[in-house]
Amino acid sequence: MKALVYHGPGQKAWEDVPDPVLKDPTDAIVKVETTTICGTDLHILKGDVPAVTDGRILGHEGVGVVTEAGPECTRVKVGDRVIISCISKCMECDFCTAGLTSHCRTLGGIGWIFGHLIDGTQAEYVRVPFADNGLIPLPEGVTAEQGAMLSDLLPTGYEIGVLYGKVGPGDEVAVVGSGPVGLAAIMTAGPAGASKVIAVDGNEYRLEQARNFGATDTLRVGEGVDVAAEIKRLSRDGLGVDVAIEAVGLPATFTTCLDAIRPGGRVANVGVHGKPAEFPLDRDWINNITVTTGLVNATTAPELLAKITAGEIDPAKFVTHRFAFGQILDAYDTFANAASQHALKVVISAE
Repeated sequence: MKALVYHGPGQKAWEDVPDPVLKDPTDAIVKVETTTICGTDLHILKGDVPAVTDGRILGHEGVGVVTEAGPECTRVKVGDRVIISCISKCMECDFCTAGLTSHCRTLGGIGWIFGHLIDGTQAEYVRVPFADNGLIPLPEGVTAEQGAMLSDLLPTGYEIGVLYGKVGPGDEVAVVGSGPVGLAAIMTAGPAGASKVIAVDGNEYRLEQARNFGATDTLRVGEGVDVAAEIKRLSRDGLGVDVAIEAVGLPATFTTCLDAIRPGGRVANVGVHGKPAEFPLDRDWINNITVTTGLVNATTAPELLAKITAGEIDPAKFVTHRFAFGQILDAYDTFANAASQHALKVVISAE
């Protein structure tokens, strides 16, 4: 088969590799219909994830059809059209049964293994461990593109932003960073009850998209703009928002979120940080704030599927560019230059 293979920092190729085979009785093989590229894939290509070694097939999102199922698969069967969850899980260890599937102990303490510790979904076929737990039936009426957004992107913004931030009825929310993950938080904050959602970004195109995804207000970052002060100005009484969702992964944006919340407020950090960020505990210990972080558990896909079928959300809005498998290198170029290309999510589909 063909697959997108990592060959060290800055090196990748669409090349012939052996077809995957069943290794364990709970495995399944899925013929990939649609996949996509995540910001994490770009981090891997920069060499930021040293656990990813030469020869690894990248990707951890996608939709496809089951072509083989191991003898211990009881729910998954050949011919099923499925969403491939980015998180693999045994559902038997203490972390999995507690809902912390992102740290499945059976898998060594990490549920994100596709395109990381095992071969991923940017290929014509993929082996899925614990397939009964990691494959989600794609309902009639939900498109492959919508389904692919439920592998990782939409659950990340929802779980780590909206749910960890405890967004509820009447809350005012600032989402700092209007890239794909920030837009996922924006899309799901309104249905969770937020009365105001302020999108913050330096890119005008992304701010325009943010309104389409449910933002009630937008704030453009620029030289001389005190972003935290402007967020407070937009809040109901000038004291700050109830929840600030950090969706960039920079020390400065984390600081902005801390500075923008009211007493008793919450900061939900979704962004992937590559450098330490300061937490002024000497100032904030008295303010009764909560700061959360997390890796997506991807347990909310059924809930999000229900919101899609009910017409509350439409993750197809994320898709701005479409490519065939043979054009996957072009897809990477587009996504790596997302700002100039006005790219939110690119999808790559079988030809």
